[in-house]
Amino acid sequence: MNLSAPSHIANYIGGNLQAPINGNYMDNMNPATGEIYSQTPDSDGADVEAAVVAAKAAFPKWSTTTLEERFKILNRIAELIDQNLDALALAETNDNGKPLWLSKRVDIPRASSNFRFFATGIMHFSTESHNMEDKAINYTLRQPIGVVGCISPWNLPLYLFTWKIAPALAAGNCVVSKPSEVTPMSAYLLSIICKEAGLPDGVLNIIHGGGPKCGAAIVAHPQIKAISFTGSTRAGKDIAAVAAPMFKKISLELGGKNPNIIFADCNWDKMMATSVQSSFSNQGQICLCGSRILVEESIYEKFKEEFIARAKKLTVGDPLQDSSKQGAIVSKLHYDKVLGCIELAKQEGGKILLGGNAVKGEGRCENGMFIKPTIIEGLGPNCRTNMEEIFGPVVTLQSFKTEEEALELANTSDYGLAATIWTQDVSRANRVAGKVHSGIIWVNCWLLRDLRTPFGGFKSSGVGREGGWDALRFFTEPKNVCIEL
Repeated sequence: MNLSAPSHIANYIGGNLQAPINGNYMDNMNPATGEIYSQTPDSDGADVEAAVVAAKAAFPKWSTTTLEERFKILNRIAELIDQNLDALALAETNDNGKPLWLSKRVDIPRASSNFRFFATGIMHFSTESHNMEDKAINYTLRQPIGVVGCISPWNLPLYLFTWKIAPALAAGNCVVSKPSEVTPMSAYLLSIICKEAGLPDGVLNIIHGGGPKCGAAIVAHPQIKAISFTGSTRAGKDIAAVAAPMFKKISLELGGKNPNIIFADCNWDKMMATSVQSSFSNQGQICLCGSRILVEESIYEKFKEEFIARAKKLTVGDPLQDSSKQGAIVSKLHYDKVLGCIELAKQEGGKILLGGNAVKGEGRCENGMFIKPTIIEGLGPNCRTNMEEIFGPVVTLQSFKTEEEALELANTSDYGLAATIWTQDVSRANRVAGKVHSGIIWVNCWLLRDLRTPFGGFKSSGVGREGGWDALRFFTEPKNVCIEL
């Protein structure tokens, strides 16, 4: 099996790799070099329709395939991802701009873990029964929905793509999926892996294209009965406006503006190391990054000084070099947006403590899109910089005097995806965790993930939950059967 990046990416429909029906392509750029290195299909409704036809044809057999057989195929996909770690990681880095060591350490291993977890999980997925004394017994059947749509983002391309399609396939659905057009390569390579692993034709269909034509066609198609989407809150609103009146099931994992709450009694060394990581990992392009750092007043100046010193040591450069801790911003559009957000922070009165500027690449990366880790202070909780998601290597610092003030600052945002709490006081940790308006709370850690737990946010951070049984419940329909005794 040859996993190499082609000059023209193909759609995967009905088990076949094929060109877009309209013959149109988009440029696919390596953000670290600025070079166009492949062409991505600019698919539209015709390709989506072909994928739905293929998925519907495959559904009767796949939905009745034994759980053990589904396990074997999905587990085989996981094994092939592991065997092709280097090729997939390189594709991810060339598409996304993230350091190669990060792709190898996090993105690709997590993609195989997603398949392995749900391949195993479906074997243990149980349902309830209710005994009505001597009258009747009720039991619940959970059956696959049919054809479902999965749309994933560019920040963790294969990681989040597999996070959606693995539970959908394990539950017996057939999938019409769209990876981000900004980072399409690893999803294309996955289609080759799925074919090699013996996934039946039509069970998974991968359509490449932009949101307005391709993504919108998936959302609006009447035969696609559920939509799982990860991306911006703006796009999530548009999807909900179309899908809700059609009574589709929807799962929306949207933006975050996450607080990192640091109390004076924290484990200092662990907090400092982790806070740098939670601020700037993947160039800050993770929905779970702690972009609002809230520090107890008594340690604020000490924290600021050391945090700046540590962030200065984050080498920005060629993502293929192991020494690079920060890679390129994913696209020119996003690069311009992040720099624009930094300028807005200045206009709002923010003081740039570190960074705030683009970084000129060297050698092959001289035309790449790099931004220095940026730290800003002096802004209130209600300014745009502290309210709107930037999704880049940019964090703000705010101080607080009391636990109540910390909670008020943490909960000011319209978002509610994740929060991190640093304290050695167990009572305070539990108390604050219970009062922060976020769907995921880390105490004295960050990004420590158990795939069995529910994943999702409050408020503008989304609707529904992914992960574990929540994902398998989303991709199935419950049916109650009542039998009179």
